[in-house]
Amino acid sequence: MAAQTWIWTSLTVVVTVILTVVNANSEGDALFTLRKSLSDPDNVLQSWDPTLVNPCTWFHITCNQDNRVTRVDLGNSNLSGHLVPELGRLEHLQYLELYKNNIQGIIPPELGNLKSLVSLDLYNNNISGTIPPSLGKLNSLVFLRLNDNRLTGPIPRDLANVSSLKVVDVSSNDLCGTIPTNGPFEHIPLNK
Repeated sequence: MAAQTWIWTSLTVVVTVILTVVNANSEGDALFTLRKSLSDPDNVLQSWDPTLVNPCTWFHITCNQDNRVTRVDLGNSNLSGHLVPELGRLEHLQYLELYKNNIQGIIPPELGNLKSLVSLDLYNNNISGTIPPSLGKLNSLVFLRLNDNRLTGPIPRDLANVSSLKVVDVSSNDLCGTIPTNGPFEHIPLNK
């Protein structure tokens, strides 16, 4: 009986280790896809090596105790290029800081999959297109800063469902339509 218990315990440990490596590699793959989509003249992403077991050793990445990515800090890094849908795979991500760069293109709707996201800082870039309604699924979101871009269209009504929102800055864009006045928009300063 003791041998069976030992075998099951060992098997459980092996499976846990394998799952941790697979999850970390999946996150590393998503982040490396972002790296490939960006121009990095100052080499701030030089440590982003896809051959490592997980991205927790990369500069500008913070992980939790389970080696899951919780923070991407690339603000003011002289990056250009575009965001990638694969960022939506970082299911434990809390902070996505890409402000003050020259990022272009759209905000991928897949960012709405980031259920743990607390802060989305994409301000002062060259992002165009509309604000994805899928961001209304981010129930942990407190800070949404999209100001100083080239966004168009209305502020999605879906954002009014995010009761945790405290700061929304969408100023200095080409937005149109009415500003939501219900939900968190009743109590937060909105810069448009």
